[in-house]
Amino acid sequence: MFIREHANMQDIQKGISMKVTIDRMQCVSCGSCWEACPALFVQNEKDSFSQIVPEYQEKGDPGASIELPEGMDCAHDAADLCPSSIITVEE
Repeated sequence: MFIREHANMQDIQKGISMKVTIDRMQCVSCGSCWEACPALFVQNEKDSFSQIVPEYQEKGDPGASIELPEGMDCAHDAADLCPSSIITVEE
């Protein structure tokens, strides 16, 4: 955990941005992503799949984020915890 936190601090200091995508149709609605990173992920009320919070959705797409603000490192934790491996973090 220390290595991940240290690496993320270096990324933040460098100003590295990231985008996140979710393959929503493969989501098993386990809740691990929205528990690990509630600032970025929520459960969709209509289909119960995970989605990007509306504030960070790219053009209204619940499965794709805009460029995220610095410090949103919990996205990596959510991707690591996803049992279906459907969350992709691009830096």
